[in-house]
Amino acid sequence: MGNVAFFGATSGEAFIRGMAGERFAVRNSGVTVVVEGVGDHGCEYMTGGRVIVLGETGRNFAAGMSGGIAYVWDVNNTFVKNCNLEMVLPDTLDGEDEVFLRELIMAHQQLTKSDVAAHVLSYWPRVIKQFIKVMPVDYKAVLERKKLLVGS
Repeated sequence: MGNVAFFGATSGEAFIRGMAGERFAVRNSGVTVVVEGVGDHGCEYMTGGRVIVLGETGRNFAAGMSGGIAYVWDVNNTFVKNCNLEMVLPDTLDGEDEVFLRELIMAHQQLTKSDVAAHVLSYWPRVIKQFIKVMPVDYKAVLERKKLLVGS
């Protein structure tokens, strides 16, 4: 897939078999997308939506990201050096994340016949531990406060 795909996307789902170019999902505010790698500046200024990357990311990932969530399969332990950590922190998955990822990766495999997704699903117990959740610090704090208010 070329450069600048899903710039400013507001809704829907997409399943991309293969790698995207630079500036993938910049200013994404609502689309959920699965892709098998992205070039430089992925998820810049993202304000919503969810992005699942089943592969490498280029440099400056998540720069200016203020909302939404990205999940990156960091099989080679290279993600942190490519992530812009000014507004986000790499995090571990919780049970809801694991269910969400498995469902979307299964849909990706079914719709695209992806070998990458098939591999991930075949080795799920090991592979799920290699995923990193990328979430803006302030957005995470807002969601946690919201959970507390709803719970009380």
